Amino acid sequence: MAKFRKEGGRKMQAISTASLPDIVFMLLFFFMTTTSMKETTYKVNIGLPSATQLTKLEKKSLVKYVYIGSPKREFVKSFGTESRVQLDEAFANDPKEVQEYIIKERSAMKECDQGFMVVAMKVDKDTKMGIVTDVKQALRRANALKLNYTALGK
Repeated sequence: MAKFRKEGGRKMQAISTASLPDIVFMLLFFFMTTTSMKETTYKVNIGLPSATQLTKLEKKSLVKYVYIGSPKREFVKSFGTESRVQLDEAFANDPKEVQEYIIKERSAMKECDQGFMVVAMKVDKDTKMGIVTDVKQALRRANALKLNYTALGK
C-alpha cells in the first residue's frame, strides 16, 4: 500500500482579513437603512409625575400607550385647552374610541401574546382624574386589565 502523507507538516496560509471592515460596514449600513423606529408624535403636553418606586417593563412590544394631557399649542384652536386622550397619532373624542382602539390593537397581536398586553398610560401631572377614570372604565370594558402608569424616577 502506498503512503500519501508527507512526513513534513505543511503550514497553513493566513486568512486575509483585509476585506473584513468592508463587510462590517456594509452590514452596518444595511441595518441602519432598513430598521425603522416607530416614534409617536405627542399632540398633548405630558409632564410626567415623579415616583419613588418604579418597575421597568420587560417586553416593550406588548405595551400599548394611551396619552392624556392638554393639547399642544398648535392644536388648542381646534381642540381647546381641556385634557384630551391621544391614541397613536389621533385624538379620541369619546372613551368608547379607547375601548375600540385596545380591542383592535389586541387583535393585531399574536394570539399567544394577547393575554400579556399591557396598557401604559402617560398622563400629565396636571390632568384631572375624571378623564383618567373614564379611560380606565373603557379599558375595563375592553378587558385590558393590566395597566401601567408611566412616571419619572427620583
